[in-house]
Amino acid sequence: MAAEKVKNYCFGIDVGGTTIKLGLFDRAGNVLDKWEIKTRTEENGKYILPDAAQAVLTKMSDRGLRKEEIAGIGIGVPGPVGESGIVPVAVNLHWGKVNIVKEMEEMTGIHTKAGNDANVAALGECWKGGGEGYKDLILVTLGTGIGGGIIVDGKIVTGSHGAGGEIGHSHAEDAITDPCNCGNCGCLEQVASATGIVRLAKEELASSDEASSLRSGEVSARTVFDAVKAGDALAIRVAERFGKYLGKALAVFACVTDPQIIVIGGGVSKAGPVLLDYIQKYYRQYAFSACKDTVFALATLGNDAGIYGCAKMVL
Repeated sequence: MAAEKVKNYCFGIDVGGTTIKLGLFDRAGNVLDKWEIKTRTEENGKYILPDAAQAVLTKMSDRGLRKEEIAGIGIGVPGPVGESGIVPVAVNLHWGKVNIVKEMEEMTGIHTKAGNDANVAALGECWKGGGEGYKDLILVTLGTGIGGGIIVDGKIVTGSHGAGGEIGHSHAEDAITDPCNCGNCGCLEQVASATGIVRLAKEELASSDEASSLRSGEVSARTVFDAVKAGDALAIRVAERFGKYLGKALAVFACVTDPQIIVIGGGVSKAGPVLLDYIQKYYRQYAFSACKDTVFALATLGNDAGIYGCAKMVL
């Protein structure tokens, strides 16, 4: 028992395609230090885990921490992760099959847990972010694509193939014939991500000669929602279509997991509360009666959600 009491720290590692974010936490969830290193994806990503392991060991040395004081290392990666810590493939990291847990434990001598990056971000938001105080949560991250994470009773839903929470690759539109990055056609990601919003905006612009601020300058998710806030009718139609796609999809997921709260994060969420208005409108229209009053909130941890969730995995 005495040995357990000194395990007052842990590390969270969020591996991205460009950078690896690292954080040192205490048991209360306070981040004591956070930093980044470059993700070296060359030679099939063989340097990624050794670099991360060395970064942890160096930080421990700098702070005078002993392995006996570390509860563990949590690591999140952009790809499916099985319960045993095996990643079958992570395209952005140029990985084939990798056993993250086994390799990190061998390199550091520290207990390790691993998860999908979106799933651990959901756990982070549930622990210390927009979903703090709730134990049943769905996180949707709206960026270039759509990430998702599902938390039930405070635990990540991983699934038998490590694909639990892949909300962005649920089917949303039969009419789309060009493939999503996953290979299927008509995924939610193609119509409700940042790139999906641009797709919808370009369709609206092409369908009429109606005046719109979107006809001059860049068309992006940000400019669409800026135009929505300014009362631009065409942009509002884009937001309605976006909201219907995402709200309808979330109503389906809510029937499966019955969350207490749905948290919206990612770059698109910077549009603020107006974004939630369009999603909630259609969510409530399509949701099962018992789920209609599910709380919606914006994510608050930003790019730190991953390291928080990774830390929580081992605490």
